Amino acid sequence: MNAKHQVVSHQDWIEARQVLLAKEKQFTRLQEELNQERRDLPWEAVTKEYEFVGPQGRESLSDLFAGRTQLIVYHFMFAPDWNAGCPHCSFWADNFDGIIAHLNQRDVSMVAISRAPYEKLAAYQKRLGWSFKWLSSGETPFNFDYQETILVEIKQ
Repeated sequence: MNAKHQVVSHQDWIEARQVLLAKEKQFTRLQEELNQERRDLPWEAVTKEYEFVGPQGRESLSDLFAGRTQLIVYHFMFAPDWNAGCPHCSFWADNFDGIIAHLNQRDVSMVAISRAPYEKLAAYQKRLGWSFKWLSSGETPFNFDYQETILVEIKQ
């Protein structure tokens, strides 16, 4: 047991928990507001021709929609000189395979995109047993154009 951790009565714990719960509710409301602001962002007409490298070779951004009207791009942090993907991104990616069928039923395609060469992505994906579509944007300014790149990259 941590000697610095306070042990209190049940009533004192309930009071402390209620204070924390009020903060959690405030945080949830702020998060909901932020999510709405994200959904309300204006749309941008994409005028550049981006080409990604993936399991089917080279694909354009419009190819990634796969005939659907919506596309979710998960910007998976995996820099060109890294040997493995971001641990946090990898945690989330463990859940991608199961949700893609549900997204597809709602007219949504989903892909992950990283700056690392496709060969590194494919090897990492195989090692972790993932099957979602993962492409390299390393030959394009895509990540930089959409401010989805690591400016100060983490040392692995």
